[in-house]
Amino acid sequence: MVLIGAMLGLAEPSTRPTTGATAALVPRTVEDLRQIQSRVQQVLSKVTPATVGVMLGPAQGSGVIVSKDGIVLTAGHVAREPGLDVTLVLADGRRAKGKTLGINRNVDAGMIRITTPGEWPFAEVGRSRDLRPGHWCIAMGHPGGYRRDRPPVLRVGRVLVNTDRLIDTDCTLVGGDSGGPLFDLDGRVIGINSRIGASAQANIHVPVDTFTAAWDRMVKGESWGAMAGLPVPRGPILGISGEDHAQGCRVTAITPGSPAQKVGLKAGDVIWRFEDQDKPGLAKLVEMIGRRKAGDEVKFSILRGDEKLQMAARLAPRP
Repeated sequence: MVLIGAMLGLAEPSTRPTTGATAALVPRTVEDLRQIQSRVQQVLSKVTPATVGVMLGPAQGSGVIVSKDGIVLTAGHVAREPGLDVTLVLADGRRAKGKTLGINRNVDAGMIRITTPGEWPFAEVGRSRDLRPGHWCIAMGHPGGYRRDRPPVLRVGRVLVNTDRLIDTDCTLVGGDSGGPLFDLDGRVIGINSRIGASAQANIHVPVDTFTAAWDRMVKGESWGAMAGLPVPRGPILGISGEDHAQGCRVTAITPGSPAQKVGLKAGDVIWRFEDQDKPGLAKLVEMIGRRKAGDEVKFSILRGDEKLQMAARLAPRP
């Protein structure tokens, strides 16, 4: 769908600057749009095989293979922590086993290594520092999670803001896209989908340069930093992992034995109201829970598909 609007320890990926005749083209004619459309279709066939679904327990996200021996870039909150077993699902339906590597929580960057033997389709790593507002880009991922009847979904847009810590584009992201790749119009990875903000135009990606700058640390499985933009968790727990969603906070994983599991919360549910707060993002949810104490009852409302459900849970002590 097109919408216009090394084994471990081997060498770092080669990188090239982001260029290309259509990189910053402002379409003024139908022919200009056809040129962009043609380029997008060429890139799509090139990068789709490298875009993967990432399954870690009940949670799902996306990623991109960047070396033939199976190094995968994803979001830090998708990989969660080093040393976890994951399943990678390729666009053709093949599945491979993997292990999470390093996590740079300062920018929400994560890395995975495919452990199933083989050579894998991969995308070239580009360079994000040369991006300018107006550059065309392509975001891919598995919105809502991997589906056998649907290939990775493509969104086309423009760079709005580029800093050394984030790229903001108008390529609309939703839950499940986290960890998926952001490409330039030459098919090179320039960023990794991270989170969405308060509006449809606040779609945040991790600059790929943050991966290449810390490549050796991530390959070695190091973990450092605190999740960008989120308060450090404190106080009691509800027992969920989550990500920002247009309607509040989407649950990405449930802690076994937690209050969330006991009251029937599921991965994929969207908390759209928590106490008296409508559409709380992940940061707001963490903040509100942190102000409570273990044993407090909290009431919240969720979206589960087309259903609206009300729940109440008693918070548990933080382990």
